Amino acid sequence: MPETATLRTAPAHRPPRQTLWARVAGAFAMFRNGKSITGLVVLGFFVLVAVFADVLAPYSPTKIDNSARLQPPSAAHWLGTTHIGEDVLSQVIHGTRGIIVVGFLAAVMATVIAIIIGVIAGYLSGWKSEALSALTNVFLVIPGLPLIIIVASLFEEPPLVLIAAVLGLTGWAWGARVLRAQTMSLRNRDFIQAARANGEPLRRIITMEMLPNLMALIAASFVGTVTAAILGLTTLSYIGVIPVTTYNWGTILNWASAQGAFAQNQWWWYLPPGLCIAAIGVALALINFGIDEYVNPRLRSAGERARAMRKKGLDVNDAVTAVRPDTRDTNENTK
Repeated sequence: MPETATLRTAPAHRPPRQTLWARVAGAFAMFRNGKSITGLVVLGFFVLVAVFADVLAPYSPTKIDNSARLQPPSAAHWLGTTHIGEDVLSQVIHGTRGIIVVGFLAAVMATVIAIIIGVIAGYLSGWKSEALSALTNVFLVIPGLPLIIIVASLFEEPPLVLIAAVLGLTGWAWGARVLRAQTMSLRNRDFIQAARANGEPLRRIITMEMLPNLMALIAASFVGTVTAAILGLTTLSYIGVIPVTTYNWGTILNWASAQGAFAQNQWWWYLPPGLCIAAIGVALALINFGIDEYVNPRLRSAGERARAMRKKGLDVNDAVTAVRPDTRDTNENTK
C-alpha cells in the first residue's frame, strides 16, 4: 500500500484589518480636493467670527451714536451706521453667531436622526423597515417654515435653540431616505455577510462596517441641512417671525427694509449681510460639490483629468488634443 504524504500549505496572507478610525480618516478624503478646501476655509472664517464676536466687534450691536446716523462707511464705522447710529459692522459680526449656532445645531440634530432612522430602516427588512420608511415619508411632507411660524407664535421671544430644534426635526427625512437606500445596497455586500456570519451584534455591524462606508452621504446630508437651516433662519428673521432683538443677518435686513434703506440706496446697511449670506452659501455649495466629485467616479475622473491637463499647460476647454508625433516618421524623414 503506497504511503501517503500530507502537504501543508502556508496560510494565505491576509491584509491587516483597518481600525474604525482608519476607515473614518479614509472616508474624510472627500475634503481633500480644491473645492472642499476652499469651502471649508470660508466656512471656518465665519465660525471663528462667531466664536470671537465679542473681541472682533468694535462696538456693541445696540450702542447708539446720535451724532452718526445713517452715515456711510468711514474710519470710525467701517460699514456705516443705521438710522439710529448703530454700527453695522458690529451687528453683522454678532449676527454671525446666531447663523452658525442655528445652522450647525439643526444640522447635527437632523443628521443624527437621519442616521438612526435611515440606517436601521435599510438594514432591517419586513414590517419594521416599512414602518420606518412610512415615518420618513410623513416627515418628508411636513412643511418646516409654517411649523416654525406656529411654534414661534406661542412664545414672546422664541429662543434660537427652539428654532434650531424645529428645523432639525423637520429636516432629517430626505437624508434618511438616501441613507436607507444606500444601506439596503450595503447589507448584501460580502463584508457585511461575513460580519453577520461571525455573529457580530447589530450595533457593531452598523458602527464598524456600515457607517465608514456612508460617511460621504452623511457629510453631504449634513452640509445640505446646514444650508437649509441658515436660509430658513434668515427668511424667518427677514419676515419678522423671529424678534428683531435677536441679531442675525436676517434681522439686519429686516431693519434695513423697514426703514427704507433699499429705496434710499443706503447700500452699506443691507449689502454686507446679503454678501455674508451669499458667501456662506457659496462655501457650503463648494463643500457639497467636493463631496459629489469624491463620490461620483465620473466627476472624480473628470476632475483629475482636468488637473492633469492644467499641469501640462493644456486648456481643458480646448476641443483639440495635442498628439505626440510618431517617432518612426521622424526617423524616416531624417534618413
